[in-house]
Amino acid sequence: MTEAQLIETAIALGAYMIARVLIHRSIDRTVANNKTSSTRGKVVKKAIDVGTLSILAAVIFSIYGVDQSELALFIGSVMTVVGVAFFAQWSILSNITSGIIIFFNHPVKLDDTLTVVDKDYEVRGRISNIGLFFVTLKTTENEVITIPNSVFLQKMIKKQRDEQV
Repeated sequence: MTEAQLIETAIALGAYMIARVLIHRSIDRTVANNKTSSTRGKVVKKAIDVGTLSILAAVIFSIYGVDQSELALFIGSVMTVVGVAFFAQWSILSNITSGIIIFFNHPVKLDDTLTVVDKDYEVRGRISNIGLFFVTLKTTENEVITIPNSVFLQKMIKKQRDEQV
């Protein structure tokens, strides 16, 4: 272990910590601005932390001289196994990804009233929860309707205007 490797490791760890703090602050701002539950923010933070930790591990492995072809072979093998497992459960991965997209980019937030437009059946209700897998609506008849995130993201949504007093 050389002094240069220690310095590079310290720089990589410092960059990771700064990036993690900035990402977490961004998620906290999104939670506050969109009236999203703090639990949902924690789940998104954990999902993003897994990705950033993976990148940090790859950088540290390269600093300490792990042969990149061996590292690529190992990562490729692990990703193949994970890919096959997720392919069997593609809807789960699709809903998680859609949940993160809804969290950051969709214009709806908790307590919004909206209509999910479908050619066969329209659903109107108030958003009571946006989870990792489902968006939950409560209708005027007090029915609870759950819509998978991937379906919610694909459907046309009509958001009702806020009432001005």
